[in-house]
Amino acid sequence: MPVGTVTVMRWVKSFMCGWILLSAPCHSESGVAASAGKTFSATCASCHGDRAQGNRALQSPALTALGPAYLQRQLQDFISGRRGSHPQDIYGAQMRAAVGPLGSGSGVNALAAYIDSLPAVAPKATVEGDLKRGKDFYTMICGACHGAKAEGNIPLQSPALAGTDDWYLLRQMQNFRAGIRGGDADDVLGQQMRSMAMTLPDEATVRDVIAYIQSLVVPQ
Repeated sequence: MPVGTVTVMRWVKSFMCGWILLSAPCHSESGVAASAGKTFSATCASCHGDRAQGNRALQSPALTALGPAYLQRQLQDFISGRRGSHPQDIYGAQMRAAVGPLGSGSGVNALAAYIDSLPAVAPKATVEGDLKRGKDFYTMICGACHGAKAEGNIPLQSPALAGTDDWYLLRQMQNFRAGIRGGDADDVLGQQMRSMAMTLPDEATVRDVIAYIQSLVVPQ
Protein backbone atom coordinates (compact mmCIF):
# COMPACT_ATOMS: atom_id res chain seq x y z
CA MET A 1 0.00 0.00 0.00
CA PRO A 2 1.51 3.38 -0.96
CA VAL A 3 2.34 5.55 2.00
CA GLY A 4 0.50 8.90 1.85
CA THR A 5 2.39 12.14 2.02
CA VAL A 6 0.84 13.06 5.36
CA THR A 7 1.88 9.68 6.79
CA VAL A 8 5.43 10.21 5.53
CA MET A 9 5.45 13.72 6.97
CA ARG A 10 4.35 12.40 10.36
CA TRP A 11 7.12 9.78 10.27
CA VAL A 12 9.66 12.47 9.40
CA LYS A 13 8.37 14.70 12.19
CA SER A 14 8.63 11.84 14.69
CA PHE A 15 12.18 11.08 13.59
CA MET A 16 13.22 14.71 13.78
CA CYS A 17 11.77 15.27 17.22
CA GLY A 18 14.76 13.96 19.14
CA TRP A 19 17.25 15.58 16.77
CA ILE A 20 15.97 19.13 17.16
CA LEU A 21 15.94 18.80 20.95
CA LEU A 22 19.60 17.86 20.96
CA SER A 23 18.95 14.12 20.95
CA ALA A 24 16.47 14.25 23.81
CA PRO A 25 13.92 11.39 24.00
CA CYS A 26 10.85 11.98 21.81
CA HIS A 27 8.34 11.50 24.62
CA SER A 28 8.35 13.21 28.00
CA GLU A 29 11.14 15.72 27.37
CA SER A 30 9.79 16.79 23.98
CA GLY A 31 6.37 17.12 25.60
CA VAL A 32 7.85 19.43 28.23
CA ALA A 33 9.50 21.50 25.49
CA ALA A 34 6.25 21.70 23.54
CA SER A 35 4.40 22.78 26.66
CA ALA A 36 6.96 25.50 27.30
CA GLY A 37 6.74 26.56 23.67
CA LYS A 38 3.03 27.23 23.99
CA THR A 39 3.93 30.20 26.16
CA PHE A 40 5.91 31.70 23.29
CA SER A 41 3.21 31.00 20.71
CA ALA A 42 0.82 33.81 21.66
CA THR A 43 2.63 36.31 19.45
CA CYS A 44 2.66 33.83 16.55
CA ALA A 45 -1.07 33.12 16.87
CA SER A 46 -2.04 36.70 16.03
CA CYS A 47 -0.80 36.13 12.47
CA HIS A 48 -0.42 32.36 11.98
CA GLY A 49 -3.53 31.31 13.90
CA ASP A 50 -4.03 29.59 17.23
CA ARG A 51 -3.27 26.19 15.65
CA ALA A 52 -0.56 27.51 13.30
CA GLN A 53 -3.04 26.97 10.48
CA GLY A 54 -1.99 30.16 8.69
CA ASN A 55 -3.83 33.25 7.52
CA ARG A 56 -3.46 34.21 3.88
CA ALA A 57 -5.05 37.61 4.43
CA LEU A 58 -2.04 38.43 6.61
CA GLN A 59 0.36 36.58 4.28
CA SER A 60 1.13 34.21 7.16
CA PRO A 61 1.56 30.56 6.10
CA ALA A 62 0.54 27.44 7.96
CA LEU A 63 3.53 26.12 9.92
CA THR A 64 2.52 22.59 10.83
CA ALA A 65 4.12 20.84 7.83
CA LEU A 66 7.54 22.47 8.00
CA GLY A 67 9.09 20.23 10.65
CA PRO A 68 10.84 21.29 13.89
CA ALA A 69 14.39 21.38 12.55
CA TYR A 70 13.46 23.73 9.70
CA LEU A 71 11.33 25.90 11.99
CA GLN A 72 14.20 26.13 14.46
CA ARG A 73 16.67 27.11 11.75
CA GLN A 74 14.39 29.75 10.25
CA LEU A 75 13.68 31.29 13.64
CA GLN A 76 17.41 31.49 14.28
CA ASP A 77 17.95 33.01 10.82
CA PHE A 78 15.34 35.69 11.46
CA ILE A 79 16.85 36.47 14.86
CA SER A 80 20.41 36.68 13.48
CA GLY A 81 19.39 38.68 10.40
CA ARG A 82 20.38 36.00 7.91
CA ARG A 83 16.75 36.15 6.79
CA GLY A 84 14.42 39.13 6.71
CA SER A 85 17.06 41.85 6.39
CA HIS A 86 16.60 42.62 2.69
CA PRO A 87 14.85 46.00 2.30
CA GLN A 88 12.21 44.46 0.03
CA ASP A 89 11.39 41.61 2.41
CA ILE A 90 8.47 43.28 4.19
CA TYR A 91 7.09 40.11 5.75
CA GLY A 92 10.54 38.93 6.73
CA ALA A 93 11.10 42.19 8.59
CA GLN A 94 7.83 41.64 10.45
CA MET A 95 8.98 38.16 11.42
CA ARG A 96 12.31 39.46 12.68
CA ALA A 97 10.53 41.91 14.96
CA ALA A 98 8.11 39.27 16.19
CA VAL A 99 10.65 36.56 17.07
CA GLY A 100 13.42 38.78 18.38
CA PRO A 101 12.35 38.38 22.03
CA LEU A 102 12.84 34.60 21.78
CA GLY A 103 16.61 34.90 21.83
CA SER A 104 18.52 32.05 20.22
CA GLY A 105 18.41 29.33 22.87
CA SER A 106 15.71 27.27 24.54
CA GLY A 107 12.89 29.58 23.46
CA VAL A 108 13.50 28.75 19.80
CA ASN A 109 13.62 25.02 20.50
CA ALA A 110 10.50 25.10 22.61
CA LEU A 111 8.46 27.10 20.10
CA ALA A 112 9.47 24.79 17.24
CA ALA A 113 8.54 21.75 19.33
CA TYR A 114 5.17 23.22 20.22
CA ILE A 115 4.29 24.01 16.60
CA ASP A 116 5.37 20.50 15.62
CA SER A 117 2.98 19.05 18.20
CA LEU A 118 -0.06 20.64 16.53
CA PRO A 119 -2.23 18.70 14.05
CA ALA A 120 -1.19 18.93 10.42
CA VAL A 121 -3.22 21.27 8.22
CA ALA A 122 -3.93 20.30 4.60
CA PRO A 123 -3.68 23.48 2.47
CA LYS A 124 -6.02 24.44 -0.35
CA ALA A 125 -4.70 24.66 -3.89
CA THR A 126 -4.45 28.23 -5.19
CA VAL A 127 -1.60 28.08 -7.72
CA GLU A 128 -2.44 26.69 -11.15
CA GLY A 129 0.07 25.06 -13.47
CA ASP A 130 0.90 22.20 -15.80
CA LEU A 131 1.27 19.21 -13.46
CA LYS A 132 3.16 17.03 -15.94
CA ARG A 133 5.66 19.77 -16.72
CA GLY A 134 5.88 20.59 -13.03
CA LYS A 135 6.64 16.97 -12.18
CA ASP A 136 9.40 16.84 -14.79
CA PHE A 137 11.11 19.95 -13.46
CA TYR A 138 10.56 18.96 -9.83
CA THR A 139 12.10 15.54 -10.40
CA MET A 140 15.06 17.02 -12.26
CA ILE A 141 15.82 19.96 -9.94
CA CYS A 142 14.06 19.62 -6.58
CA GLY A 143 13.54 15.94 -5.80
CA ALA A 144 17.15 15.07 -4.95
CA CYS A 145 17.03 17.38 -1.93
CA HIS A 146 13.34 17.59 -0.99
CA GLY A 147 12.38 13.98 -1.70
CA ALA A 148 10.39 12.26 -4.41
CA LYS A 149 7.12 13.14 -2.67
CA ALA A 150 8.34 16.52 -1.37
CA GLU A 151 8.50 14.96 2.09
CA GLY A 152 11.83 16.59 2.97
CA ASN A 153 15.28 15.19 3.67
CA ILE A 154 16.69 15.47 7.19
CA PRO A 155 20.42 14.88 6.42
CA LEU A 156 20.32 17.54 3.68
CA GLN A 157 18.38 19.96 5.91
CA SER A 158 15.73 20.22 3.22
CA PRO A 159 12.21 20.84 4.56
CA ALA A 160 9.03 19.11 3.49
CA LEU A 161 7.24 21.09 0.79
CA ALA A 162 4.08 19.03 0.46
CA GLY A 163 1.62 20.41 2.98
CA THR A 164 3.00 23.95 2.82
CA ASP A 165 0.71 26.65 1.41
CA ASP A 166 1.33 26.90 -2.33
CA TRP A 167 0.96 30.69 -2.37
CA TYR A 168 3.69 30.88 0.27
CA LEU A 169 5.97 28.58 -1.74
CA LEU A 170 5.39 30.81 -4.76
CA ARG A 171 6.37 33.94 -2.85
CA GLN A 172 9.50 32.31 -1.45
CA MET A 173 10.56 31.07 -4.89
CA GLN A 174 10.04 34.58 -6.23
CA ASN A 175 12.11 35.94 -3.34
CA PHE A 176 14.92 33.47 -3.97
CA ARG A 177 14.97 34.29 -7.67
CA ALA A 178 14.97 38.04 -6.98
CA GLY A 179 17.73 37.80 -4.37
CA ILE A 180 15.39 38.95 -1.60
CA ARG A 181 16.03 35.67 0.16
CA GLY A 182 19.25 33.66 0.08
CA GLY A 183 21.48 36.65 -0.53
CA ASP A 184 23.08 36.88 2.92
CA ALA A 185 26.71 35.73 2.91
CA ASP A 186 26.13 33.62 6.04
CA ASP A 187 22.99 31.93 4.71
CA VAL A 188 24.68 28.97 3.03
CA LEU A 189 21.53 26.89 2.64
CA GLY A 190 19.62 29.90 1.38
CA GLN A 191 22.30 30.54 -1.22
CA GLN A 192 22.05 26.93 -2.36
CA MET A 193 18.29 27.26 -2.68
CA ARG A 194 18.64 30.51 -4.60
CA SER A 195 21.00 28.88 -7.10
CA MET A 196 18.55 26.02 -7.66
CA ALA A 197 15.58 28.37 -8.00
CA MET A 198 17.46 30.25 -10.70
CA THR A 199 17.68 27.09 -12.81
CA LEU A 200 13.93 27.23 -13.41
CA PRO A 201 13.57 29.07 -16.74
CA ASP A 202 10.62 31.35 -15.99
CA GLU A 203 7.69 32.22 -13.73
CA ALA A 204 5.39 29.79 -15.52
CA THR A 205 7.74 26.91 -14.70
CA VAL A 206 7.85 27.98 -11.05
CA ARG A 207 4.05 27.80 -10.97
CA ASP A 208 4.08 24.40 -12.67
CA VAL A 209 6.45 23.02 -10.02
CA ILE A 210 4.44 24.44 -7.13
CA ALA A 211 1.17 23.14 -8.58
CA TYR A 212 2.77 19.70 -8.80
CA ILE A 213 3.96 19.88 -5.19
CA GLN A 214 0.45 20.80 -4.11
CA SER A 215 -0.90 17.77 -6.00
CA LEU A 216 1.15 15.53 -3.68
CA VAL A 217 -0.81 16.60 -0.60
CA VAL A 218 -3.08 13.85 0.72
CA PRO A 219 -6.52 15.18 1.78
CA GLN A 220 -7.34 14.60 5.45
